[in-house]
Amino acid sequence: MMPDLGRYALEVTLAYGVSLGLIVGLALLYWVRARRSRRQLEEIETRRGKNG
Repeated sequence: MMPDLGRYALEVTLAYGVSLGLIVGLALLYWVRARRSRRQLEEIETRRGKNG
């Protein structure tokens, strides 16, 4: 159910699309950074456990 946006329909739709794309991009960025950090922390903890 899309409201009638008149002559601004293209601009509003593009703004929603760009905003959604940015939100998804930021979520992916944080997800990748969290995985990398978790992997590095596990590596550090593994080395620490072996050394003592």
